[in-house]
Amino acid sequence: MNKSTKKKVFWAVFSPLIALLTVWAVLKQNENVSPSVILETVKGADIPLLTAAGVCAFMYVWFEGVAVRTIAKSAGYRRNRASGLIYAASDVYFSAITPSATGGQPASAYFMVKDGIPAGVSAAVLVLNLMMYTVSAVVLGVIALVTDHRAFFDFSAPSRVLIVCGAVVLTLLSSAFLLLLVKGKYVFAVLRRIAAAVKSSRLTEKIDRAEKDYSSCAAMLAKDKSLLLRAFVWNFLQRASQTVVPMVLYLALGGESRYALTMFSRQCFITIGYNFVPIPGAMGIADYLMIDGFSGVVGSEAAFSLEMLSRGLTFYICVTVSGIITLIGYIAKRKEKNENDKT
Repeated sequence: MNKSTKKKVFWAVFSPLIALLTVWAVLKQNENVSPSVILETVKGADIPLLTAAGVCAFMYVWFEGVAVRTIAKSAGYRRNRASGLIYAASDVYFSAITPSATGGQPASAYFMVKDGIPAGVSAAVLVLNLMMYTVSAVVLGVIALVTDHRAFFDFSAPSRVLIVCGAVVLTLLSSAFLLLLVKGKYVFAVLRRIAAAVKSSRLTEKIDRAEKDYSSCAAMLAKDKSLLLRAFVWNFLQRASQTVVPMVLYLALGGESRYALTMFSRQCFITIGYNFVPIPGAMGIADYLMIDGFSGVVGSEAAFSLEMLSRGLTFYICVTVSGIITLIGYIAKRKEKNENDKT
């Protein structure tokens, strides 16, 4: 077992442990909140709004699939909705069980390559998509600041530090992805040196082919202004669909509509605050920020329940469903390969 495989296995085992510890810690913080209390709270919720929250949580995965398909189509590779869903689900699942927010990109690239999209083109498509995904978070933060700047100051000092750090890191990442899109040759130069160091001519040839595909695709994508706008819109909708879930759940549980915008603004800041943390799914940090942010509106006890329900939908259930979709996609690709080998 090589180092990369060992790392994946470690995080696949360690992530569920972190999840269990996080849930235990949240429940321990407020002993008035228990699974039975949360279940009773859900039973009394508005069903249409509760359903809407579930749909929004799923649309987070769906919109990413649409965004990747849109960019790939502009690069000359039209793929169906099912393929887009698999690209997105694999990204969401592996990002959640690895300490890096970009941990799902190789998984998406794997399925894209299996679908006949060259590795270089897949890389360019995913870099552009990741850039717009990151920019969308920053834009949502700006919207929250403009519409309800007081929400930021209601967070505790540690939370405000996390939010500011997150905003800085996400802005820098957006710039880095843009630089990578237009100056990818430097990355390939490093890869070529590695190939030379291990004296692998075959690897060097693969890198050369990938660079050629990447460079031509990246140049084409960067010049397509309408594509950049469409990619941003789909990524913005992806971010917004997840960000709006706590607000919808708040209303479903009987919250006052006059505080709806405040709940949305707070979740925007929360998302920025945990997005850069190198922990699978930002478990622990995201929970802390949500409880801290929501307590000022609904009180401590209700904030715990709302946080558990929100994270349950947007993270735990979403990741589980994404994992199932990824597994189905993998099995389908294996079956397709076996059938092709027979013919």
